[in-house]
Amino acid sequence: MSLIDTILSPLDLKKIPRSELPALADEIRGIIVKVVSRTGGHLASSLGAVELAIALHYVFDAPKDKIIWDVGHQAYAHKLLTGRKDQFHTLRQYQGISGFTRRAESPYDAFSTGHSSTSISAGLGIACAKRLLHDPAKVIAVIGDGSLTAGLAYEGLNQAGDIHKDLIVVLNDNEMSINHNVGALSSFLSRKFSAKMLQDLRKEFGEFLKSLPKFGDDIYQLLKRSEDSFKTFITPGMLFEAFSFEYFGPINGHNLNHLIDILNNIKMLKEPVLLHVSTVKGKGYPPAEKNPVHFHGVGCFEVQTGVSNGKKSLVPTYTEVFGKAMLQLAGSNKKLIAVTAAMPEGTGLVPFSEAYPDRFFDVGIAEQHGVTFAAGMATEGLKPVVAVYSTFLQRAYDQIVHDVCLEALQVVFAIDRGGIVGEDGATHHGLFDLSFLRNLPNMVVMAPKDENELCAMLVTAIAYPGPVALRYPRGQGWGVAIDSSWEVLPIGKGEILKEGTDVLILAVGRTVGEALIAHDMLSNENISTCIVNARFVKPLDSELICSLARKISCIVTVEENVLQGGFGSAVLECLADNMISGCKVIRLGIPDIFVEHGPQKLLRSKYGVDAEAIVQATHQILARQSGLKSSS
Repeated sequence: MSLIDTILSPLDLKKIPRSELPALADEIRGIIVKVVSRTGGHLASSLGAVELAIALHYVFDAPKDKIIWDVGHQAYAHKLLTGRKDQFHTLRQYQGISGFTRRAESPYDAFSTGHSSTSISAGLGIACAKRLLHDPAKVIAVIGDGSLTAGLAYEGLNQAGDIHKDLIVVLNDNEMSINHNVGALSSFLSRKFSAKMLQDLRKEFGEFLKSLPKFGDDIYQLLKRSEDSFKTFITPGMLFEAFSFEYFGPINGHNLNHLIDILNNIKMLKEPVLLHVSTVKGKGYPPAEKNPVHFHGVGCFEVQTGVSNGKKSLVPTYTEVFGKAMLQLAGSNKKLIAVTAAMPEGTGLVPFSEAYPDRFFDVGIAEQHGVTFAAGMATEGLKPVVAVYSTFLQRAYDQIVHDVCLEALQVVFAIDRGGIVGEDGATHHGLFDLSFLRNLPNMVVMAPKDENELCAMLVTAIAYPGPVALRYPRGQGWGVAIDSSWEVLPIGKGEILKEGTDVLILAVGRTVGEALIAHDMLSNENISTCIVNARFVKPLDSELICSLARKISCIVTVEENVLQGGFGSAVLECLADNMISGCKVIRLGIPDIFVEHGPQKLLRSKYGVDAEAIVQATHQILARQSGLKSSS
């Protein structure tokens, strides 16, 4: 029997001799690679954290002790060690286990994650609660070096150091290059410095020195500065010491004996501690070690080669089309700037960054800063385009309101992954942006029906003298031809794509394509539908909508956004404000829930935003109309 098969919980892990733990790490890596090759997922980061997960569960007593994994996509080994081995093959699959940590999924998942840089703040909150409840359990926050680019992480560090609560922060550093010899010396000293005997002696000797009359405190401060200077000389810990954390490391994050030793030592400390571990992304799987960026978030692939086993579609993704359009437009517009928050690959901006490095800015995982940074550029007459996933734009809402919209600055928000995203689930679906953006003064909100209109809207957004949100979906376009150049669209004007008399279907963004499919299906039933590509959620084309509503009283609105405050709500407001009475309206969109993970096509069908749902809504509204006529 394999080692992993003997582990139903961390209690079983503790029974395994230390000498066998490296073999367990190899088994876990093999399972992760095998499953992710079939399901897709975050591979490189999870492979790099295998020994860390083993050591944490070997030393601490979860779920009594709380281990919080920042973002959560490095927690696959944690899931395997906490009773989810038999479900691991369902990773990121519909009705399977999540690709992130979820409190509802397991008592070992101390905090639900999906966005970065939350672990320290959440961990500090848990630690404070435990002290108030007189619970002596330990709290450990694991955070990556990338997540430390976000201000939220430093806000957590700052408060933790200030109130001096018992908290262990493990910095999983998988990018910084640390010289081998320095790392080895650091590891040795950190293990020695963290030993309980030395820590106790250090404190007692410090108290003794401070008690000496006249010169005692001066001698203590001199020795303390000398120790800190020595540690800083051989380790990069000065920053964390400044936050009043006891700093240890960097230590090799793949040496289980060293990890377990130092975790056992710092487990005894009752103050804020930061342990700096150095790991290798993709550890143990050569293709991922060689190309960790590609294997950060990867689709299905062949295990032997690491090569994707999916066929490359001839139809480009919206992301690819956006990236090419940005590159083309930058050639003739020297004021065009690209800004992203640690997502140059994900937003399609790598070609732009290579062609125009002086006009490309990656601000790290710092969306708030990125938005205000772009606002500052706009005040100097430049044309910044902030390329960001919809779900991550939520993190910068205050900056959008006050720093961009208040002064109507010319910032373009290129919002990728708008709508249903898929296997990453509730934390990554972009289902709220139409609602939280359309209520902002000075903001224009638009969504293209296809990839060619995306390019036209980008040109329109760059030309517009104010803030614009351009929202488009994840995945492939509809395969339409893309023009070589694009004209500026009239702001706030929709277009009639199909004339009809029975039902008016108002759609926006990707759902326009679904409405056109529904139109053809309904035509086969001799049902005449008028299809409108609204284009703009704000300003809404009230003139077009009202003129059609006066002639066609049955209306269906479609959007890949929550129903509350979205496009359909805007249509209802428009009809009410213009006193258009007698209309029957069915709004299709996402109900008042968080949508789970699963394939985009399946979720669109389940939540009624595809062509079949539009057909059903049309039948429903016509039946209602017929019932009203017969009753009258």
